[in-house]
Amino acid sequence: MPNLPSALLHGDGELKSLIRNRDWSTSPLGSPETWDPSFVAVTSFALDSKFPMFLTWGDQLACVYNDAYSELLGNKHPWALGRPFEEVWPDIWNDVHPFVQRALSGESVYLENLPLTMHRKGYDEEVWFTFTYSPVRDDRGMVRGMCCTCVETTQQVLTERRREEEFERLRDLFQQAPGMMAVLRGPRHVFELVNEAYIHLVGERRQIGMPVREALPELEGQGFFELLDKVYATGKPYVGRAVPITLRRNEDGTLDERFVDFIYQPIRDERGNVSGIFLEGSDVTEAVRANMALRDSEERLRQLANTIPHLAWMANPDGYVHWYNDRWYEFTGTTLQGVEGWNWTNLFDAEDLSQMLVKWRHAISTGTPYDVTTSMRSATGERRTFYVTAAPLRDAAGKIVQWFGTNTDVTDIQRAQEELKAANRRKDDFLAMLAHELRNPLAPISTAAELLKLAGLDKDRIRQTGEVITRQVAHMTELVDDLLDVSRVTRGLIKLKEEVLDIENIIADAVEQVHSLIEAKHQYFVLDVPDRVLTVKGDRTRLTQVLTNILNNAAKYTPEYGNISLHLAPRGRQIDVTIRDDGIGIAPELLPHLFELFTQAERTPDRSQGGLGLGLALVRSLVELHGGTVSATSPGPGKGSEFTIRLPLLESGVAEHDDRAVAADANLSRNARQCLVVDDNIDAAHTLALMLETLGHRVAVEYHPAKALEAAGRVVPEVFILDIGLPEMDGYELARRLRAMPQLAGALLIAVSGYGQQEDKDRALQSGFDHHLTKPIRLDDLLCLIN
Repeated sequence: MPNLPSALLHGDGELKSLIRNRDWSTSPLGSPETWDPSFVAVTSFALDSKFPMFLTWGDQLACVYNDAYSELLGNKHPWALGRPFEEVWPDIWNDVHPFVQRALSGESVYLENLPLTMHRKGYDEEVWFTFTYSPVRDDRGMVRGMCCTCVETTQQVLTERRREEEFERLRDLFQQAPGMMAVLRGPRHVFELVNEAYIHLVGERRQIGMPVREALPELEGQGFFELLDKVYATGKPYVGRAVPITLRRNEDGTLDERFVDFIYQPIRDERGNVSGIFLEGSDVTEAVRANMALRDSEERLRQLANTIPHLAWMANPDGYVHWYNDRWYEFTGTTLQGVEGWNWTNLFDAEDLSQMLVKWRHAISTGTPYDVTTSMRSATGERRTFYVTAAPLRDAAGKIVQWFGTNTDVTDIQRAQEELKAANRRKDDFLAMLAHELRNPLAPISTAAELLKLAGLDKDRIRQTGEVITRQVAHMTELVDDLLDVSRVTRGLIKLKEEVLDIENIIADAVEQVHSLIEAKHQYFVLDVPDRVLTVKGDRTRLTQVLTNILNNAAKYTPEYGNISLHLAPRGRQIDVTIRDDGIGIAPELLPHLFELFTQAERTPDRSQGGLGLGLALVRSLVELHGGTVSATSPGPGKGSEFTIRLPLLESGVAEHDDRAVAADANLSRNARQCLVVDDNIDAAHTLALMLETLGHRVAVEYHPAKALEAAGRVVPEVFILDIGLPEMDGYELARRLRAMPQLAGALLIAVSGYGQQEDKDRALQSGFDHHLTKPIRLDDLLCLIN
């Protein structure tokens, strides 16, 4: 263990362990043994803190952080440890740089809920942070770094936004409520808010900002002003039922008698004093005139409850249910006699009922609201999930007069949540599979690499070892290509190179690619195609990829000496390509999700041929891009499967001939070229140089771009093979400087990168490169460019 400062040696924690065991030779901070005591002290404090903190030090502002902050870094941890701040957070550097400068100038900075766009989990996300930047000084009092204490307030900000949106929504609901509402402030009852229903009752006139006696002078002598004064003075609400009121509603000044239900509810301030009155009510004139029997609030509540989409019910204070709305009877198919009192319990399973009764009886005894989620049987016998809630209705004295409850159908919401959980499980399974499949080829590659270090290997063993590495690299490349293909398709970046194709030629190409696997397993393959030519319009490569994928799956999951068949047949204006096998089959629960991303059958140790499970998702996307469909059926596990690809049939057209050239033998170069390989990865540079020299070329190697520029002027290479990710000067800039040298005007510049998107290739060409190759480089591709 290095001789670290004692402050960093003691205690547990992931970051303390990383600091103790890290090789600091490549970090701008240098070895912790050389750290300034002030920085060590602040670092020790931060590492012991449970609050997210990070520190920067030195000219490059290299970062050290604690365990709590590592959670905020996402997938940047632990890579970020010891790296410059700007390199760790390039995505927010422009936003925070002014505050960093202020801190480095000796000023402490506090920022609350600063919005930032971070890329820390593989995608851009909008986040908010509250943090402080404080200067950190060395023993001489000079500011050498910065300490940040921060907290992510994203959820707080979003919650506040939702609260504001909810307030506005409630304001809109207030305005749109079918019942009249008004808010009066102060002892003079000044109108602060009124909704449309209230204006409709009293007529169009000025009210906001006016005392009630001035806004509605015709109410004088009707007792309403006195009631408002009493409610304001006593703090006791007043409820009026079918109260007559005479209003001057029309512009001609005539008086109109109406009947209203209303409540004057006192509004209290934070000290509990009455500061205003909330008026809520409804114009019940028509109801009073139509049916004088409609006298009390319960009947009005029943009518209201019958207008809502929920199953509603009312119960006595002791829990005896005495009324249900029409929605209840429609769903349950019952009558009041069948479910009155406690007979509603017959509609629930015993297990659910036990929990419901415990909560319901507790609510009754305590007068607290009741809620539970449970399943309920319909009139047809279907079970659906309901959110059941009930609240006590009290009189002016606070005594419970009855319970009002609703049952809200949340079946669809619950199913959506379950589907989301299932999708997350499939994603997790896929990530585990990805890790497994990427590790598998690394084992033989590592073993082969160690074997090549041994002395005394004969040519046969060297060749065999090289073949192992080649096969495993090819396998890993296929896995990465599958991932990239799925990414391109899902983002709509795939562009088809359409041409008129004979589908039989596509089938022949796919069969040729899978033939070796079928032959190795001694499987019986039957090809059934019609005599007539069937043409489609599509991308030759992508259609071959679709058929190859399904044929390859059929061969992999069909045992030795099994049977595979491919049938091609026209179906009206479409053609069907059907691939059948008698292999392991497909479980019924997997069939609906077979073509979805992250879908995997159960993994077992004997399934060594399994892949990432992306192939069928890619197949469906590519087939749909061609205007077709793909489907799968299976009688079940062990009973084989059948895949059908249906594509639009081209009514007329001539399929283009397949004139693809056969690749030439690239074992030896016809013309030796002077090459310069530039790559800071020593192993990669040397193996590539060794390969080119073996094939007859003259090769120089440099690991640093500055050295490469010197060598280019001295050696004057004909071919440059440049890695893009170089230190201090990337491959793009190096290419631009090489192009500026007159003696290299005719040189061939080839970019090599692990990034292979179209934008990467375009950028390489714009920087002066002639070609772009994606790692790992295929020898044939490279030699085709050089020879």
